[in-house]
Amino acid sequence: MEKIDQEIKNKIQDELLATVGKRYRKESFWVPFLSIICIGGTVAWIFQLRKGLGVTAMRDYVSWGLYISLLFFFVGISLIGALVSCVLRLSGAKWRFPLIRIAEAVTLSAIFFAGFMPVLDMGRPERLYYLITHGRIQSPILWDVMAIATYFVGSVIYFYLPLIPDLATMRDKLTDAPKWRRTLWKWLAMNWTDSLIQRKLLKKGMFILCIVILPVAISVHTISAWLIAFTLRPGWNSTIMGPYFVFGALMAGAAIMILIIAQLRIGYRLEKYLTAVHFNHLGKILLALTAFYLYLNINKYGVPAYKMAKDEKPVLEDLFFGNNSILFWFTQIVGIVIPIIILSIKKLRNTIRWVVTSSILVLLGALINRYLIVVPSMLHPFVPIRHAQPGFGTYYPTLTEWTITASSLAGFLLLTILLFKPFPVITMWEVTEELEKQGEKPIGVENILTTQNSAYHAS
Repeated sequence: MEKIDQEIKNKIQDELLATVGKRYRKESFWVPFLSIICIGGTVAWIFQLRKGLGVTAMRDYVSWGLYISLLFFFVGISLIGALVSCVLRLSGAKWRFPLIRIAEAVTLSAIFFAGFMPVLDMGRPERLYYLITHGRIQSPILWDVMAIATYFVGSVIYFYLPLIPDLATMRDKLTDAPKWRRTLWKWLAMNWTDSLIQRKLLKKGMFILCIVILPVAISVHTISAWLIAFTLRPGWNSTIMGPYFVFGALMAGAAIMILIIAQLRIGYRLEKYLTAVHFNHLGKILLALTAFYLYLNINKYGVPAYKMAKDEKPVLEDLFFGNNSILFWFTQIVGIVIPIIILSIKKLRNTIRWVVTSSILVLLGALINRYLIVVPSMLHPFVPIRHAQPGFGTYYPTLTEWTITASSLAGFLLLTILLFKPFPVITMWEVTEELEKQGEKPIGVENILTTQNSAYHAS
């Protein structure tokens, strides 16, 4: 196995350090564009605060709408950090190393906006204080807030720990950076000297945190599922909601991970570090998760449809043949079945473009699916809606809701972009360490040692 000498290691570090603060392709378009959407959403939220939730389409019957649907979506994709950092670590997958920091950045951004969505839905954010002071332990809402907060803190720590050696490298190598940055890096690096005992303690801490954060990550989405499963409503009165949410979350997280590394690969010219191997492996994971999610969908909708109980019938008819049927069948066919077919063909799965296409379809289907979980069940309660005021028995999101929802999605993307600006996109010390131990093939990178060695020997 080819070993890395110090000069080649330094060249790899220089190549990855070049991404720090670098403007990637199309950044001059996307950052202002997403910022404008966020500003528009802020204005819409201020309008909602001044006028009350009456400016939305949420009423007595449909009291949850786009905001809670987006809460479930953000909580879902936040599980990608646990999948890449914890599940793949415990499974011993070596190819995960170039992806760890990217996954954790996506998790931080997603869980931040997941915590913000209930505040939007409350109408009066100051009442969040009463949830803390007067919360009831029997309420799943209190569990959800505690789980999201715990997962966010754990994700911040997990993002920071593997960053310490890279911060020390930035402290030592980026000497032309502004003084305040070098001071900040020195403080955050915590006197890291890359000694053997420091590396041993760091890896032990990361492993312990991995064991701790995995059940927290699963509990976050399970509790979100229990929020509706504990409510006696058609479509929600099911014991399958926990695994249904968790595997749907993992599926959506894998899809958005593929899309983000595809953009970073092009934007920062990281083709040697984020290769077709990573897309192939993530494509296999996405295929397995999507196939299992199809199985869960058959159980969730097929079994009640076979029995067609009186209370479940209105919801199922609405999904199968009614107002929401187009969205429902789009989710099932375009968001699940077609990606399974694409990813099942090895030739297509080995092509980055097809893996990315499948991920777009899966992610779009997952986003719509969260809406279909929330709204149709509220439109068809056990006691039928009769003699309701005009607009109370239907739900069509208003412009205010659409604007705030769009700004939340834009804010998620913008925060993810900004998290990659101050630090290397890829964890340098883990990649170089595994390259030295394993070589290129196990961790999925290409033409790093060969290119660097050729340049080294030519000099």
